[in-house]
Amino acid sequence: MGEFLSEIRVRINETYTSLQAAQAAEDDFLADTHASELEDLRRIAARNGIDPRFA
Repeated sequence: MGEFLSEIRVRINETYTSLQAAQAAEDDFLADTHASELEDLRRIAARNGIDPRFA
């Protein structure tokens, strides 16, 4: 689980950073894409017993 936890944390952080950049650039399409990906990653984390707020 350690490797999975590390990878999901990295992916969530990278996607969140990309979402913020897209929002700052006012790129609504890209922001929506990143928001959907972030939601999916958080759902995957939760399904695997990881609190997505701290992943």
